[in-house]
Amino acid sequence: MVISGNNGVVKKVSNEYIKMINAFSEKNFHALCNGLAKKDPHLKKIIKQHGYPPMWQRKPDFETLIHIILEQQVSLASAKAALNKLKEKIGAITPKKLLALTDEELRNCYFSRQKTIYARHLATSMVTGELSIKKILKLSDDDIRSELKKIKGIGDWTVDVFLLMALQRADVFPTGDLAMINSLKKVKQLPQHTSREEIIILAEKWKPHRSIATMILWHSYLEERKPKTAAG
Repeated sequence: MVISGNNGVVKKVSNEYIKMINAFSEKNFHALCNGLAKKDPHLKKIIKQHGYPPMWQRKPDFETLIHIILEQQVSLASAKAALNKLKEKIGAITPKKLLALTDEELRNCYFSRQKTIYARHLATSMVTGELSIKKILKLSDDDIRSELKKIKGIGDWTVDVFLLMALQRADVFPTGDLAMINSLKKVKQLPQHTSREEIIILAEKWKPHRSIATMILWHSYLEERKPKTAAG
């Protein structure tokens, strides 16, 4: 297969590479939701009851990785408050600007000691060139996971969210995400002790679009927790 590059230069792209990058976009998002709804009546019920999920998106950059690190094991609201405080302090969030802050300044931005360590390690890795987001964007999901997990404080959950929200990779299944797992157990009426292995097997039928299923399950989780309005 060939594609036209910059200045009309034609580049050869292997079929293996095309298959390796399985992504979704705003153009096909609803169609993919509909395809999963045909496969799975539980997902169909969620869409029928709550509508399509938002297509959550973030930029594939340093700020997004910092945001996801801040979200580890805390509420989304708490993480967003810390991110906003950091923006108030330094403006655009870049590795060099973050490294210029003292530990006390980061603490005043609601960074815990552990997340200060993680943020500094990530920033240092990018300043030294150990990690280049631009270079990893065209890698396979597995290769991106391998590169990002070299950074202290980045594990599978952080990589999963980055792949799904920042890169729109279509077949990410974040088994470490409690909101998604709890939503899945509820809609499918699974026992609380259902194992990770059993859940992975159950999600096989959603391949190669498990990211879309995850978004539908997140949507259900969030909608179920919205305050109920009194009937008028």
